[in-house]
Amino acid sequence: MSDLLSIDALLIAACAWFAIGLAGLLAPRETHFVSKFLFPAGALVGLLAGVVALNFLGQAPQVAVLAIGLPDLPFHLRLDNLTAIFAMLIGFVSVGISIFGAGYFREGEGTAPGLLCLEYHLFLASMLMVLLADDAYAFMVAWESMALSSFFLVTTNHQHAEIRRAGFLYLLIAHVGAIAILLSFGVMTGGAGDYRFDGMRAQQLSPFWSSAAYLLALFGFGAKAGLLPVHVWLPEAHPAAPSPVSAMMSGVMLKTAIYGLLRVSFDLLHTPLWWWGVVALAVGLATALFGVLYSTVQSDMKRLLAYSSIENIGLIAVAIGLALIFHAYRMEALAALAMTAVLYHCLAHAGFKSLLFLATGSVLHATKERSLGKLGGLIHRMPWVAWLALTGVIAGAGLPPLSGFVSEWLLLQGFLFSPGLPHPWLNMVVPVGAALVVLVAALAGFAMVKFFGIIFLGQMREENLKEAHDAGWWERAGLAWLALLTVLLGVLPTTVILRIDAATRQLLGTGLTDRMREHGWWMLAPISPERASYQPLVFLAVIAASVLLGRWLVRHLYHGRVRRTQAWDCGYYFQGPRAQDTAEGFSQPIRRIFEPMFRMERHFPTARDEQPYYSVKVEDHFWHWLYLPVAKLAERMSGLIIRLQGGRIAIYLLYSFLTLIVLLLVARP
Repeated sequence: MSDLLSIDALLIAACAWFAIGLAGLLAPRETHFVSKFLFPAGALVGLLAGVVALNFLGQAPQVAVLAIGLPDLPFHLRLDNLTAIFAMLIGFVSVGISIFGAGYFREGEGTAPGLLCLEYHLFLASMLMVLLADDAYAFMVAWESMALSSFFLVTTNHQHAEIRRAGFLYLLIAHVGAIAILLSFGVMTGGAGDYRFDGMRAQQLSPFWSSAAYLLALFGFGAKAGLLPVHVWLPEAHPAAPSPVSAMMSGVMLKTAIYGLLRVSFDLLHTPLWWWGVVALAVGLATALFGVLYSTVQSDMKRLLAYSSIENIGLIAVAIGLALIFHAYRMEALAALAMTAVLYHCLAHAGFKSLLFLATGSVLHATKERSLGKLGGLIHRMPWVAWLALTGVIAGAGLPPLSGFVSEWLLLQGFLFSPGLPHPWLNMVVPVGAALVVLVAALAGFAMVKFFGIIFLGQMREENLKEAHDAGWWERAGLAWLALLTVLLGVLPTTVILRIDAATRQLLGTGLTDRMREHGWWMLAPISPERASYQPLVFLAVIAASVLLGRWLVRHLYHGRVRRTQAWDCGYYFQGPRAQDTAEGFSQPIRRIFEPMFRMERHFPTARDEQPYYSVKVEDHFWHWLYLPVAKLAERMSGLIIRLQGGRIAIYLLYSFLTLIVLLLVARP
């Protein structure tokens, strides 16, 4: 009965989210009703879904059949440990985002509040149904519902042409990826016509067809996750969408793509080949390096976070690649370590990236600016947002003792313990991959320092920033919830791993539970404490003690007397905000070192300029190498089709006559 209650509770949660969305249509213009009643109700549903998924971990799978599809095509549903991990992610993260949304959404911001409520909660319900789907039909229906609802959320402020363009680009790439996923499911049926996942598991595909299904899945789910080269929608859609929507897409929706890739690679295709992991590893490394480099040079705070999401998805793909390589060579202990890094980073990134996107929403509401060049010094006006955002910044930089460090540390352990692979060239390539991961982590720290320092530290660059106000209580509560999740994931890694290890065992047949229990809940030693160990509470205690000792020394050693004087200025007396490093100046060393990676347009001041200025615009090479040529080809083909459609009946009859002649010639014996 308890097993049934678990899957029933998640189905009820999906239905409740949908019902809350429909309730928004009862009063589509009542902003207070929608924001102060419906969004908190959605947060409560998310909390219940997260608790149910957390309590389910470690139990046997259970299934259900919903006769709501086409005749003889019902929806088959399944709740297992892999589903529970990502359902827990959706539930707990949506709590903070929904609470924040209760204070964020205001009247007159594009879509009517009631309709926005429907789109938002339909988005949540469809993501949960993606996880529960146990056949290709139910999966694709939920997948497309997720894509369409998120498209309407991206285009909330549809009055602006650039937002409509961003939404169209997102929808286009989403559907290209969906076609690839559908083809992958078709290959995995093996011609048997059984669209259920159980039927796909039973198929014994040849290496060629299983590889075809894997590559199609990697492309299809990679398009939704933001892997190169189908990443271009992400830095366009996130700045266009409202901040809670950006948080939901980056923190939660991208993980449904990771879920789909794990489901196909380790479950439906249960005999992975070693080179699948090499492909995922190479794509992941390229994506991570590309994303972090472009993140460091952005001057728009939401685009900076969007490229940072690409970087983190790349790291997750790297860990998936390692797990595939180890699993193919039956190195199950290392495969379990890499898989743990995958699942842990999904949870960690969902928490801290959602927190950072919500913080940008508070800054945007308070200042009406998202350009880093017009911000600064906001820690004095927005202390709640600044200090809570600092939690996400530390985690995003991969620093202890927060969640981002744990997952990246586990990933590096997988690289460091990898010698002994059967192929010598793999033993040469893997250390290079480890070096690139370290470089990505260092550059991610640089990007996070830039994000926090330019926005919150220093002096205010614009006079209107003095009128900025801190976030309201609803927004503070949402930020605090996500900050709490980030801290708990950082300081209790062993406890978290013991819970998520059920999914690792489901996919690989082994896990890290036995090793974790040998050393206690306070020590993280995935292989052995002699080789590598990490004690987060010790780090936390040392940091707290250092801060308290510093405060005590300042108060008592100097007897509380403070002497103020001008800072040393190298003889330059003016120390206004223009003397501070700008966003462009902060990232200039990165642009210089990695200049071939960027497509840059610079404007230098000249004597003819009435108002001299310097600017640099960084563009994505893939736009010019791939997307613009494809767009031009499509435009030419459209022009040809338009010419064929001359509007004259005689021309159309001629086409029909020529077609009949060709068919007769081809069909002639």
